[in-house]
Amino acid sequence: MKPYDPLKRAIDVVVGGVALVLSLPVQLALAVLVRRKLGSPVLFRQQRPGKDEKVFELVKFRTMLETDDARGLVTDEERMTSFGSFLRSTSLDELPTLWNVVKGDMSLVGPRPLMVRYLDRYTAEQRRRHEVRPGVTGLAQVGGRNAIGWGEKFAKDVEYVDTRSLHLDILILVRTVATVLRRHGISDGSTRTMAEFMGDEPA
Repeated sequence: MKPYDPLKRAIDVVVGGVALVLSLPVQLALAVLVRRKLGSPVLFRQQRPGKDEKVFELVKFRTMLETDDARGLVTDEERMTSFGSFLRSTSLDELPTLWNVVKGDMSLVGPRPLMVRYLDRYTAEQRRRHEVRPGVTGLAQVGGRNAIGWGEKFAKDVEYVDTRSLHLDILILVRTVATVLRRHGISDGSTRTMAEFMGDEPA
């Protein structure tokens, strides 16, 4: 634990809470659009590992159609719609995640929470990304988002764990706004979502 961590949590509660309240009208409008274009459920819920690998339920707006073999909707790329891509590229799908921040599951800034099934695929060094709360945005996101490989992404996550500070968090938040406005690094270049991490990928 670093001396900055209690202040970091206080900032998450205050800033996250204010952002959650101010975004409610936008979230309501998006919920209506998601219901019309993608159907129910409106929210995407999934178990993700957080600080110290404690599992929590991540909440986001849904961006994909349901799997439907008859309609050829099987892979993530097939299930992704233009509306869903818009939500992801603008990060509007992340707005409900502010609730996770206020609850204490997540922080505004930190390593992104990934799949529970990845836990046994990390190296000892990569697992250090779970020494802090996962973030809505992080050093890896402003350094390329899904356009960089898993090894580089995890190296940036561990770098954040070791160097986290108020100055760094502010810098990441400012750079996040610029990254989202440019819609940069949304995919890895081969698919519309990030390829699955299979382990043993060096930085």
